[in-house]
Amino acid sequence: MRYLWWLTRCQPGRVLRGSLLGTAWMVGLSARPYLISRAVDDGLRAGDTRALALWVTAIVAAGVGLACLGTMRHRTMTFIREDAKARSAAVVLRQLSRLGAALPRRTATGEVATVGGTDVDRTGQVLTVTGPGVGAVIAYLVVAVLLWSISPLLALCVLIGVPAVGLVVLPLLRRLERAESVYRQQQGALTARSGDIVAGLRVLAGVGGRALFARRYAARSRELLAEGYRVGAVNSWIDAATVALPGLFLAAVVWLAARMAATGEITVGELVGVYGYTATLVVPVWFLLEGGHQIIRGRVAARRIIALLDARPDGVDGPPDTPHDRPTTGTPAVPEPRRPDTVGRRPVDAPDRPADLYDPASGLTVPAGRLTAVATADPADAAALADRLGRYVVGDVTWGGVPLTRIGLDEVRARVLVAEHDAYLFAGTLREVLRAGRPDSDAGIVAALHAASAGDVLDSLPDGLDSRLDSRARSLSGGQRQRIRLARALLADPEVLILVDPASAVDAHTEARIAERLRAGRAGRTTLVLTTSPLLLGHADTVAHLQAGRVVGTGTHTELLDTDPAYRRLVARDDAEQVLR
Repeated sequence: MRYLWWLTRCQPGRVLRGSLLGTAWMVGLSARPYLISRAVDDGLRAGDTRALALWVTAIVAAGVGLACLGTMRHRTMTFIREDAKARSAAVVLRQLSRLGAALPRRTATGEVATVGGTDVDRTGQVLTVTGPGVGAVIAYLVVAVLLWSISPLLALCVLIGVPAVGLVVLPLLRRLERAESVYRQQQGALTARSGDIVAGLRVLAGVGGRALFARRYAARSRELLAEGYRVGAVNSWIDAATVALPGLFLAAVVWLAARMAATGEITVGELVGVYGYTATLVVPVWFLLEGGHQIIRGRVAARRIIALLDARPDGVDGPPDTPHDRPTTGTPAVPEPRRPDTVGRRPVDAPDRPADLYDPASGLTVPAGRLTAVATADPADAAALADRLGRYVVGDVTWGGVPLTRIGLDEVRARVLVAEHDAYLFAGTLREVLRAGRPDSDAGIVAALHAASAGDVLDSLPDGLDSRLDSRARSLSGGQRQRIRLARALLADPEVLILVDPASAVDAHTEARIAERLRAGRAGRTTLVLTTSPLLLGHADTVAHLQAGRVVGTGTHTELLDTDPAYRRLVARDDAEQVLR
């Protein structure tokens, strides 16, 4: 509810205008029954043509005025809802970018998809309550006062009946909240599974697992369908109640008023007025019930948005005075977790010249200005090392003797690049994909493609650098995509480049060219390659052998082959063969 209240407070002027227009429109609905009752009593029954014409003119003017008020109300409420949706989308997107590499470890892909789609929309819909909802309450009180002037008994029926209708629907709303929460959770899980299946469709087809995953997906889909039926059943009862209960209430009040008119307690004109007031009351009662329905669904949606906003990065944001920690105006500040040793400390400057990276957890030193390689049999150890050196997780890594977590994150990201072999490729022309928003020349792009041994990829595309690639560059082969990623990383030309298995999907000849050109292209700059490829290891200045997350040997590739039997088995792929056996 605090999140929904924040969406309301972000546009106070517009919400106030919507409330005033909604109230004027709702109260205006009750003006016409009064005008009609006066036309009946003062004009028709009294035979006064002039009075009748006067009241009829007033009725027409009231109709035109209500039409104008209704148009302005609807327009204003549309702006309010769309503004709330845009703010929620902006907050969610900002949080996703803040989570960065930690996002897949914190939230499932399907959860992000459903939050960004359905939940953002539903939180915006709740703000309808701020316009017609407020007007409905005031219109209810106005009708009660008007009925009191006719008959206190009828006014008491309205004052008691409307809350009674709400109490009847309230248990259904609570049941809807529980059912909706379960349904939305299962929907997010199923969306995540469908995304995983699509992403690995080629692999599934290759190993004959497509039918198995299709059956599993169908089973989960049937479970979600059953849960959806339960939500739909509650929704149908609520929708039926919002129509039937006000109708029954209207019938009861009109029946009572007709009995009073027959006994002479009220006039015929007042009977017409009572019918009009009660019929008008159906509108605010419906809005109140629908508003309650929207609030319940909005609470479920807001709870899921908050769960995403509560997800924390891996505590790598550093000291609180770094520029990226300052919240953007107009969006709620999401506090970031910090390591105890960084709280209250100001950021320090990064080394002003190339410096060594040191990781105490593994004992690895990455010398400045040299090509270093790390070989490990466990890909998880390589990924963990890259995350620590790139400051994507908490670690005690130092850069030139300075703790990496004490340096501003923006500066770390600008100077240290971790390039994974399966990094995302956005849709666009090949030039746009490689430049990634930087003003690089075509000559520089071609040079980067050459260094990544991707010149044949450029030659194979019909429009060269202007050829369009779809999302993830699915039209290219796995090896071609990997070389495009490598070219993009080389084109960025960071001070420290960390490459994770950059040539795992290419043939030996291409791998040899990449190894040779990588050494030449990154000469004099700090480069770390995590790989078990003998070709890449052979071109490194220093090779570190990693076992169980710790460095157990360093030297050149040739030296380790002579002195480290485990390293020799690793690069000879004996480990992989033993696993297969």
